[in-house]
Amino acid sequence: LRHLRTLQAPGEEIARITALCWSPNNRRLAASTSDRVVHLFDEVGEKKDKFSTKPADANGPKNYMVTGMAFSPDSTRLAVAQSDNIVFIYKLGLEWGEKKSICNKFLQSNAGVTCLTWPMEQPNELVFGLTDGTVKVGIIRSNKAQKLYSTDSYVTSLCSSPDGHSILSGHVDGSIYRFSFDESGGPAHVRLAMHTCVPQALAWGENIIAGGNDGKIVFYDIEGGVYQLFDYSSDIANLKEFTACCFNPSGESAVVGAFNRLHVFNLNIRRNLWEEAGIKQIENMYSVTAMSWKQDGSRLCVGTLAGAIDCYDACLRRYRYKGKFEFTYVSLSQVIVKRLSSGTRIVLKSHFQYEIVKINIYQDQYLVAHTPETLLIGNLESCKLSEVPWSGSGSERFIFENPSVCMVYNAGELTLVEYGRNEILGSARTEHVSPHYISCRLNESKSLGEQSGEQENKKIAYLMDFQTIRVLDLTTSHTVATVNHDAKVDWLELNPSATKLLYRDKHRQLHLFDLLSQTRSTLLNYCSYVQWVPNSDVVVAQNRDNLCVWYSIDAPERVTIFQIKGDVEDIERAGGRTEVIVDEGINTVSYRLDETLIEFGSSIENKEYEKAVTLLEQLEFSPETEAMWSTLCQLALQDNRLFIAERCCAALGDTAKAMYLRKVNEIAEEAERSGLPDGAQHFKVQSEMAKLEKHFERAEQILLEQGQVEEAMQMYQELHRWDEAIAISESKGKPETEELKTSYLQWLLVTGQEERAAKLKEKEGDIETAIQLYLQGGLPARAAALVQNQQYPQTPEMLETIAAALSKSGLHEKAGNFFEKLNMIERALESYRKGNAYRKAVELARRNFPREVVQLELEWGNWLVSQKQLDAAINHFIEAGQNIKAIEAAIQARQWSKAVQIVDTQDDDVASRFYKIIAQHFEETKNYDDAERYYIKARCPQDAVEMYTRIKKWEKVHKVAVSFMSESAVNTLYVNQAQRLEAQGKLKEAEKLYIMVKEPDLAINMYKKNRHYDQMIRLVAQHRKDLLSETYLHLAQQLEAENKFKEAERHYVDGNDWKSAVNMYRAHDMWDDAIRVAKTHGGVNTSRQVAYAWAVSLGGEAGAKLLTNTALIEQALDYGTESGAV
Repeated sequence: LRHLRTLQAPGEEIARITALCWSPNNRRLAASTSDRVVHLFDEVGEKKDKFSTKPADANGPKNYMVTGMAFSPDSTRLAVAQSDNIVFIYKLGLEWGEKKSICNKFLQSNAGVTCLTWPMEQPNELVFGLTDGTVKVGIIRSNKAQKLYSTDSYVTSLCSSPDGHSILSGHVDGSIYRFSFDESGGPAHVRLAMHTCVPQALAWGENIIAGGNDGKIVFYDIEGGVYQLFDYSSDIANLKEFTACCFNPSGESAVVGAFNRLHVFNLNIRRNLWEEAGIKQIENMYSVTAMSWKQDGSRLCVGTLAGAIDCYDACLRRYRYKGKFEFTYVSLSQVIVKRLSSGTRIVLKSHFQYEIVKINIYQDQYLVAHTPETLLIGNLESCKLSEVPWSGSGSERFIFENPSVCMVYNAGELTLVEYGRNEILGSARTEHVSPHYISCRLNESKSLGEQSGEQENKKIAYLMDFQTIRVLDLTTSHTVATVNHDAKVDWLELNPSATKLLYRDKHRQLHLFDLLSQTRSTLLNYCSYVQWVPNSDVVVAQNRDNLCVWYSIDAPERVTIFQIKGDVEDIERAGGRTEVIVDEGINTVSYRLDETLIEFGSSIENKEYEKAVTLLEQLEFSPETEAMWSTLCQLALQDNRLFIAERCCAALGDTAKAMYLRKVNEIAEEAERSGLPDGAQHFKVQSEMAKLEKHFERAEQILLEQGQVEEAMQMYQELHRWDEAIAISESKGKPETEELKTSYLQWLLVTGQEERAAKLKEKEGDIETAIQLYLQGGLPARAAALVQNQQYPQTPEMLETIAAALSKSGLHEKAGNFFEKLNMIERALESYRKGNAYRKAVELARRNFPREVVQLELEWGNWLVSQKQLDAAINHFIEAGQNIKAIEAAIQARQWSKAVQIVDTQDDDVASRFYKIIAQHFEETKNYDDAERYYIKARCPQDAVEMYTRIKKWEKVHKVAVSFMSESAVNTLYVNQAQRLEAQGKLKEAEKLYIMVKEPDLAINMYKKNRHYDQMIRLVAQHRKDLLSETYLHLAQQLEAENKFKEAERHYVDGNDWKSAVNMYRAHDMWDDAIRVAKTHGGVNTSRQVAYAWAVSLGGEAGAKLLTNTALIEQALDYGTESGAV
């Protein structure tokens, strides 16, 4: 303990402080002095007010003492116990300066009041003790006192339990009694313990502490057993006696006052034992007469016999957090958190008495503290704290996007803790904890349903994966909806009432999901911004240059559009205005929304229907207001607000419904005039509303419960529901039942409902009339069934009539059944044939006309072909022996395997016409072997040859051709085919065919025409060796004529006629090439001859110069000499 200040200095004489008490809200300290004045101090110890107490008898002397004081749990009232047999309760209020008044008093006739206590959990029950040993409770509401229990010993002290549900009383004989307000089934009061002396000092924390004039301090457990004892009797001369004690709010520290000293005890939580923390010696303090510990645990005030009031700082340690907050540890499990800028404080306390080991503050508003077993989370703005069991990893992530709930993410699990509740609200498994992927709504709707105590509305929407949204009811842990989407979701949010979910996907499509109807609708195909208007069901979204506003989200097709430039940044709603802030680049522009339409949504949510009507009446009729009138009408009908519903129908132009509701309202008004508090509860009103909702059975039940049989029958008659009216009449034994039935029958006949009339007659047993009515109503099948199933005389005329009617109606199959059951076999068979009911016809024929079966099978097959049911027709044609038709049907149905089976069983004359079709099918399916086989069977080997030619299987071509065609035919076929291939440019394939039929000349000629001379020479060398030289010469001459000298040279040389190549070059004045060829193939002498000839052709000086330049002059001279030219 550290002395802070003296609130009131001691006097020179005895001036005892008779009572001290702090208010539960920590804002006031009340101190009563020996002069019967109550002094009031503020939280920092400044004296703010005082007032004199009143004697029990207003005119009596002031010779009493104040024996005790206690604040009420709400801190607005102060109870003062006086020795003149009375307890006064003063109303002080919460603020300084409020008028003080006496609001309760409890006068006792025969005993003085010695002490009092006001349990924290009993706001209307004040407990006080009397000199005669009686403990009483003062009932605040009735202003009367009742006896709790009585003893034979003076009550010296009273205290309350920390939980506020029990009290202790100490008595002069040393006894300590306990009384419990809980109805747990045990005794209400028991003698807990017998102390060693008078327990003048008595308090209740983690244990019960008692002390007196014997110098001993005893700690008792809850059952009265001695828990620990501290004996200071050896120092009794110095401490005198223990006169007062108190626990800190956590119950873990206790201070006991004696003469000039304060004894401090702390509970060692690990050892679970009390330890003496020290004795604070204070000289000249004298005896302690009163003590009170501030509820936040930070201050201890002590009053003394000399009239002093001292304030002590009672904290373990104190430090500052980031220069913004101050943490004061008043115990291991209780910390005072103070905001330095404003001085506001909040008490952080572990309700399980766990040691607070770590404290963090996020965003200067949200507080998170750790204990070994729990997690404490609080909102400093709302001053709401929660403590929940927790065994986290230490790497938790805290999300504070919602002002009502803290989300804790740890190891893939999201845990929700609501501020002010000491239990986990709910949890969800998700990997997506971005604020865009989670939306939590907690009781944000203020509807009358919730105000009346219905189940709380707490829901969360989150992503299970990027394409699946789950909406969870946190109060029941049930899944409200699972929304599966075909694209990645990138934003979602619930509306304030958690009945609708908005979400957007990566394609920027905006969707709305109604949780009540489980329906989804698309609002926008491109959305760059979307948000609910705060505290409303109005949606604002941006679609490129359009600002879209849904004032009535229940009608998504009703949208108000504004043209904007720029991007929406935010929505601001304050002071009766709602504005959308748009950033246009240079400027920021605000677009004002219609607050009336927004307020309408809030009125609907709060069920303030009259206000909603007033708002809508101020607006012009538009698609938006029409949707709002419609929504209001539906809600008003649901809540039985019929006048509101009538007004809505009138606004919507639904005159019929408005007039109907007007009539219902008149009935309700008449009922109220008759004395019924709520006319809407009148049975006629309820039945009329049930009819309006088309719940006729409910309306009938209401009327019959009230004995209104005629009204119920009349209701059904007006609805033309005669069956129900007749049923009611019969059940109630009404005499007009037969008249009702007759009227019903006449009405059915007049309205052309012969079938229902016939059923009625059938039910009555009038079969003949029923048959006639069935026939009259064009229902001969029903008439036929009735004739067959009833013991009714079957006249030929009636049977003919029914049969004719069945045939006329095209019900030939039913007619056949009718005739068959009547054993009219031939007519039955005829009807089956007419109705194409061949299955029944065949079955009937097999039993009675076997010869007709084949013809019926044929007809059945033909009919199935006409119906394009070719597969089914095949077997019927086979049964009829019509194999050709069966094959045709199988081919048309492309049932080739079945067609092959049938064809293979036929004679060649029949089968040959189908073989080629089958072969073509196998060729299409690349089953060439079967195709070849059926081409051969079809006597079309040339088609097989062409098939193999197309796929370039020449061996197969030759094999088929040789095997199945004459030599001349094969030659002709091959030549023709080769010519076709030649025309297509497929010369190699054509060559093969020419060679196969031993026509190499045609192949040679083909290559010649196509100027493929190398291929031509190759074939000549293979097949016409005797003509090879001639061919070379011919080709060379042709190429020479075309001026293709190099190619001509090659062919001259290949044909061993290189001299012609030299002459060709000489003739075309190409002497260099001529010399080259002559030298290569003729040798040096030949080249000399050519050079000389070249020089001679030039003549004179030019020729000599040429010979000199080419270094051939000597060779030329030699040649000239030899030849005799020189």
